[in-house]
Amino acid sequence: MASVCIEEHILDVVDYPKPGIVFKDISPLLADHAAFTATVDALAAVGRAADGAVVVDKVLGMEARGFILAAPVALALGVGFVPVRKAGKLPRDVHATTYALEYGEATLELHTDAVAPGERVLLVDDVLATGGTLDASRRLVEQCGGTVAGVAVLMELGFLPGRTTLGDLPVTSLLTV
Repeated sequence: MASVCIEEHILDVVDYPKPGIVFKDISPLLADHAAFTATVDALAAVGRAADGAVVVDKVLGMEARGFILAAPVALALGVGFVPVRKAGKLPRDVHATTYALEYGEATLELHTDAVAPGERVLLVDDVLATGGTLDASRRLVEQCGGTVAGVAVLMELGFLPGRTTLGDLPVTSLLTV
């Protein structure tokens, strides 16, 4: 999918959720069938080898906008979808990891049986910013015994250190802003 197509369907909302922030609203992209389909297809391509064979066992999406993208990517690949939730939202035994935010910290959780040992996982999210959420998600997969095969994001904030935070993890971004 060409970057220009993605950009045409993402709106900047100035000073949201607080002054000085430019929020990237993906609602118009989600509302446009052709743009949403092309986005899902492009993200799903990260979970395939050059010959089209699926190379992941699960697709993991982070709360909340990551759910919207990761679930259809999992369907496109013919594999399961696994949600990563904020603390206290999952009903069974969980692995938990805490990571730093700009002001404070947050905790993410994953069911202990969500990823089987040895499974290869594709992490899918809407935005790669500092990389904290994706790195925490990687740690959760590893706590289950799985391996993160790669990261696919709709957009990357190139002025932030997300890729550095993720180290040698392969990252594919459909758009860099």
